[in-house]
Amino acid sequence: MKNTYLLILILFLLFLLTSCQSNQNQIGSVDDEEPITIKVAWWGGHPRHEETNEIIELFEKENPTINVEPVFANWDDYWKNLAPMAAGNQLPDVIQMDMAFLSQYSEKGLLEDLTPFIKNDTIDTSSIKESIVNSGKMGEGLYGFTVGINVLSVISNEQLLDKAGVKINDNTWAWEDMEQIALDIKEEANVYGSNGMHPPDIFFPYYLRTKGEQFYNKKGTGLAYKNDQLFVDYFNMQLRLVEAGAFPTPNEVAAVRVMEDDLIVNGKSAVSWNYSNQYASFDQLTESPLKLNLPPEHYKNNALFLKPSMLLSIPKSSNYKEEAARFIDFFVNNVEANKMMKGERGVPVSSKVSEEIKPMLSGEELKIVHYVEKAIGITNEMQPPDPTGSSQVIEVLKNISDEIMYKKITPEEGAKKFREQANEILQKG
Repeated sequence: MKNTYLLILILFLLFLLTSCQSNQNQIGSVDDEEPITIKVAWWGGHPRHEETNEIIELFEKENPTINVEPVFANWDDYWKNLAPMAAGNQLPDVIQMDMAFLSQYSEKGLLEDLTPFIKNDTIDTSSIKESIVNSGKMGEGLYGFTVGINVLSVISNEQLLDKAGVKINDNTWAWEDMEQIALDIKEEANVYGSNGMHPPDIFFPYYLRTKGEQFYNKKGTGLAYKNDQLFVDYFNMQLRLVEAGAFPTPNEVAAVRVMEDDLIVNGKSAVSWNYSNQYASFDQLTESPLKLNLPPEHYKNNALFLKPSMLLSIPKSSNYKEEAARFIDFFVNNVEANKMMKGERGVPVSSKVSEEIKPMLSGEELKIVHYVEKAIGITNEMQPPDPTGSSQVIEVLKNISDEIMYKKITPEEGAKKFREQANEILQKG
């Protein structure tokens, strides 16, 4: 009988020990959950890198099971680096995306449709206009989520404009006024009157809009404008201003690879043609007071438009799509994160966030918000994604622009060459 009791006691103790170990293991699996690492990629200058790293730290603090590995570069290097990653199926989990490349990456099947993450509220769109959300749509899928709203702008150094005795009236100025102002700045202040309206793929299409024309046709199968004289006039204007010393030389333009090298930052130009979100970084890098101006002839032919400053995409190859979607939601909807951005990636798309951060912005930071609000009062048109092949068309335009500006070919030759090559690319789709 004693042996029986002893056996029962041993079995009971073994049961308790096993039960305790099991409970400890269960508790450990919750408390000691191993964090995963997602990679987040973006382009930009030094101020953006610093601000984004701060946002990542905040995200990690609020999401302790997710580590973020940053991947960043300047604009040119970013896309050069991304291409082999895509080829090797090793794209970062969150990719900062541009409208010019969205169709290329989505139509190759590289990007995840974000619609399910909106439907299950991982990405909250309750305070974002549907038209803004849809700006990242290609066909039936949403392949990029817009994080900010941008408008083309002419950023001016007011001290240098005063020195030159010129004033920009952005409600009425025309292309002829812009040209004369650039010449006056050079003569009176001995600096350039512009950074050269570079790159051409941004400013030539805008020039076309002021003339009542579009760059791409609606189907994306070719160029929309029919009159090559518009191309000739645009580049002749630039050549005149370079020859007069009012625009920088092609070599000087090519030397500007990061924002810190921009001519307005170094005091070599009184004006920089850029998107409105760039104002924040220029303001940090420049001691002189700056001003945001609407571009010439924006009031003609509904030339002005709104543009996603950039988008965030998730590649199909990501193993952590849900976590990547949580990062996008944080980036778009977290007030503290947007306070750190201060409009540098465009005016926040969430109306709730935009209103909450306004009282926290400095006078200079508010200029971006007010500028975009002024533009929204003029137009509600959101620029659609560029068609398939647009990245190749952009490269062709840049190369031909360089040939013209280095005087290897005439604008007339460039117009013909560009039309032939661009249409060939777009027709292939």
